[in-house]
Amino acid sequence: MAYLSHIVLGFVMAFLSLIPPGMLNMTAVKTSLQKGKKEGIWFALGAAMVVIPQAFIALVFARYFAENPQVVARLEIAGIVVLFVLSIVFFIQARKKFEGKGGKREGKSFLLGMLMSGMNMLAIPFYLVLSSVLENRGLLQTEQPYIILFVSGVFLGAFSLFFLYASFAQIIQKRAQFIARNINYILSLLFLVLGILTLIKFLK
Repeated sequence: MAYLSHIVLGFVMAFLSLIPPGMLNMTAVKTSLQKGKKEGIWFALGAAMVVIPQAFIALVFARYFAENPQVVARLEIAGIVVLFVLSIVFFIQARKKFEGKGGKREGKSFLLGMLMSGMNMLAIPFYLVLSSVLENRGLLQTEQPYIILFVSGVFLGAFSLFFLYASFAQIIQKRAQFIARNINYILSLLFLVLGILTLIKFLK
């Protein structure tokens, strides 16, 4: 029963944490809008795959990170830089004409998902804090095989959420063409806000 509870816990934590519009699920929407649902799902799979090592590192090296907070601080700084860079990139993309489906870059969505998820330097600190809280409450055991089970649940939760965003994008395309035309502006603003909020939190 403890094995199943760790899978479910990882699934629920990842799913709930990703429900608010963020850089990955909103890019899943953008990919699905511009390249089709299939490419959106490939992006979702690529993004979810990277969550596995991120969560695994956080749990395995939880004690090391606790004893070396400067490492976490450096990851947060890198994450802030990435957010501002992505904000600029998507603003530039927004200035270009929206072409809809059928781009020439189909097939690379899986790698794009992995790349963007890998640039999310805030993921490791997030799972580090999450694992510490859950462990203190007796809900999570940071030893094998529980770590692998929890991380497996995290992957399933992340992929399920990204999959839903990619699938929902088809409805957005049919009923909200404004979003389809302005998705890059939305992403640019989202990354800018996230970058500012993260910077403020870091400077406190």
